[in-house]
Amino acid sequence: MNSRLGSVLLSLLMSASVMAGEYNLTVDRVEIDTGDFVKDGIGYNGASPGPVMRFKEGENVKINVTNNLDEMTSIHWHGLILPFDQDGVPGISFPGIKPGETFTYEFPIQQAGTYWFHSHSGFQEPDGAYGSIVIEPEGREPFRYDREYVVQLTDKHPHSGDRIMRNLKMMPDYYNREQQTVGEFFSDVSKNGLMNTVRDRMAWGDMRMMKADVEDLQGFTGLINGKGPDQNWTGLFEPGERIRLRFINSSAMTYFDIRIPGLDMTVVQADGNNVQPVSVDEFRIGVAETYDVIVRPKGEQAYTIFAESMGRSGYARATLAPEEGMEALVPQLREPARLTMADMGGMSGMDHGDMDMNSSEGMSGMDHSSMEGMDHANMSNMDHSNMKGMDHSGTSGMDHGSMAMGKEGPSDPFYAKGSGLVPTAANGGKFLSYADLKAQDPLYEDREPTREIELRLTGNMERYTWSINGVKYEDADPIRLKYGERVRFKFVNETMMTHPMHLHGMWSILDVGADQWNPIKHTVSVQPGTTVYMETEVDAPGQWAFHCHLSYHAAAGMFRKVIVEGGPESTQAKTDVIAKDGGEV
Repeated sequence: MNSRLGSVLLSLLMSASVMAGEYNLTVDRVEIDTGDFVKDGIGYNGASPGPVMRFKEGENVKINVTNNLDEMTSIHWHGLILPFDQDGVPGISFPGIKPGETFTYEFPIQQAGTYWFHSHSGFQEPDGAYGSIVIEPEGREPFRYDREYVVQLTDKHPHSGDRIMRNLKMMPDYYNREQQTVGEFFSDVSKNGLMNTVRDRMAWGDMRMMKADVEDLQGFTGLINGKGPDQNWTGLFEPGERIRLRFINSSAMTYFDIRIPGLDMTVVQADGNNVQPVSVDEFRIGVAETYDVIVRPKGEQAYTIFAESMGRSGYARATLAPEEGMEALVPQLREPARLTMADMGGMSGMDHGDMDMNSSEGMSGMDHSSMEGMDHANMSNMDHSNMKGMDHSGTSGMDHGSMAMGKEGPSDPFYAKGSGLVPTAANGGKFLSYADLKAQDPLYEDREPTREIELRLTGNMERYTWSINGVKYEDADPIRLKYGERVRFKFVNETMMTHPMHLHGMWSILDVGADQWNPIKHTVSVQPGTTVYMETEVDAPGQWAFHCHLSYHAAAGMFRKVIVEGGPESTQAKTDVIAKDGGEV
């Protein structure tokens, strides 16, 4: 062998070693100490959250996952673009990992940014089975920073996931600690008058809803990197440094509003994708979303990272400081959020032409949770006695075209019409809106979609069932897409809850009206009574999950299987094998 050929081979071998990384994870029973309570849970490599897994764009990774539990498990690599049989969803991607066995995931890293991983088996994720992923880009970042920290949020509850689900099924408001009081009634009377207040209460009662139905799950302790507010996770800095904070919301159910009093935040990434920098004072992070921000503390002082739940029922707290042990003032929780009829105003375009409001036939089949968006201002003459059993399947005749801010086209789910859910930054500062997000570099050509698929987000809070188009997962046919097409998804939220919708395996292009600069995301939040559009380049053959990322909503039925037909023959063969093998989601 001549020396030139030898050096080429050596170079290739060295390159291959750099381009392949092998990692080991164990799935274990762990003890979780929140500072408020200690509970048994599930973690990775002996801890919850699991380790920060660091990959490099362009490398091929091999991850050996050993199941030390006495039950099946799985790991889903949230937001990563990979072959479908490595996606980690039992019954869709693969059968799952049996107790005592090791499963090896192998896939190429095709992206950079901040992501996370979690179990997709039962309620293992809310019980602690989650961790973070940081992927270094092949080239330079379009922004500068001197140091970085992962800031991984979750809502840790003293009850296990199974127990929470049983309680919600038994009594949907079991965990609602912000119910209206007699004092609040008299306060409303003094502001709005007796009759207006009584009519308002009657309207909400007839919908089998409460103004406090902002969060399903309260009574949690907010954690940052596994630390409760009193345990105070701390990230150190030198004054003047630019610090990159990689925020990840790994909660089961909780949206957080995040601010750092005294510091501006510059948002540079959303869901792992670079965005044109936008300076904000506060932002809302939906369940399963990630945001990367740059801050630059200049003084020799501590700063509080304050993450307040959307319903103002709890918070997570951490500190940035020049030295360990330093603390800053922790803000008080703001007043609990209350839904208003204006929040539900997106449904005012409902076509009642075929409904007799005074007939037991007209509305007996409907579920009140489908009425969140109705304009109830004129409901005083309605015969409410026949409205008790509304079910979303009865809304198939609804004219959805006039929903979501009263228009077809882009909408911003973080700026719905009412006051109950519209976020406002503390001290009147800038609150991030989806409309502020613009892609740094377009990932796809701007082309017309080949077709539109409407997905109505439906549910019944009273029975605690959640669904898509009125059908729960176990009763639904898969969504079938064609490899190479571009699909426009139309989300119509007919419920009182905000839903973070997550499509596995393919990017979601959120329509904020910016054409080719629309942001690329893996999770899209849809607020009550709004319509939100996203488009997907169908470039990943195989079987994929598509679901609300609120753990108990997905488990209750707001979930679909997506089958991408066509593409490489080898992928189709794997799809057939997995479909035959079965398994549980």
